[in-house]
Amino acid sequence: MTPDTATHIHSQGKKILDNISRVIVGKEAVIELVLAALIGEGHVLLQDVPGVGKTLLAKSLARSIGGTFKRIQFAPDLLPADITGFNIYDQKAGEFVFQHGPVLTNILLADEINRAVPRTQASLLESMEERHVTIDGTTMALPRPFFVLATENPIELEGTFPLPEAQLDRFVMQVRLGYPDRNEEIAILERFQGDVSCDTLEPVLTTEEILTLQEERRAVIVSASVRAYITDIVRATRRDSALDLGASPRASLSLMRVSQARAALQGRTFVLPDDVKHLASSVLRHRLILKTNESLRGTTTDEIVASILDTIPVPDSND
Repeated sequence: MTPDTATHIHSQGKKILDNISRVIVGKEAVIELVLAALIGEGHVLLQDVPGVGKTLLAKSLARSIGGTFKRIQFAPDLLPADITGFNIYDQKAGEFVFQHGPVLTNILLADEINRAVPRTQASLLESMEERHVTIDGTTMALPRPFFVLATENPIELEGTFPLPEAQLDRFVMQVRLGYPDRNEEIAILERFQGDVSCDTLEPVLTTEEILTLQEERRAVIVSASVRAYITDIVRATRRDSALDLGASPRASLSLMRVSQARAALQGRTFVLPDDVKHLASSVLRHRLILKTNESLRGTTTDEIVASILDTIPVPDSND
């Protein structure tokens, strides 16, 4: 990767960040994580309480890149065909006609994904991993880019179905928006007195330009020492005595790709260990399963990851 390419990714990413920040106040760090996931060709699980801007973030991102946006409200009676689409017989034409499902879009908001039954949740697996859907034996490619933002409410558990590990592993990151601080909340009230919404946003990039950024991201240099650092962090989760399940090799790939994206978004041609450390919790927290041990009560996977980062030697940035 050349310095000019890194500068290009940085400037394009800043356009999106600034555009989304017109309607979302004070969440630049979260927006940067989502952009890193998008450019790293992954998907994001937004776990947070209602009303903090999860839907607004997804819609603003779609408008900023000129992409199509669909929202699915997950519920226990939602069927796989309601997501992927289905064939219906047209009596007048005397043939089956395919009715497109909402998954055929650029940005898909899977709202309250844990409210659907596991069979319906699993219908997203092929789309998220393979970027296509199969209906009645016919495979159709999804639009590119294809990016899933799924939401979960961590507080309200009645009537929910926890995502299985296989599906959690499909999300490159789990991200939390959190409540705004006092000044940010005052700014939200001030900004939204008038007619301000994501519908007023104009595209600052095209979907084709996003595909170019994804292609350019692959050329960001990951040195042998940084690759070893990523590997050592992920492998340490498999040996941790507090965990029943550590992270998979897919987690290693995810951490490397979003680290490349973060480096490029900051205008660099190479990944630093700091990129890996900054992203490790977001990439790993949802992939780890804590042991049900009385002595571990109150421990979080974020704390486990932080402890691992403290024990793994950080390579020299010049290596």
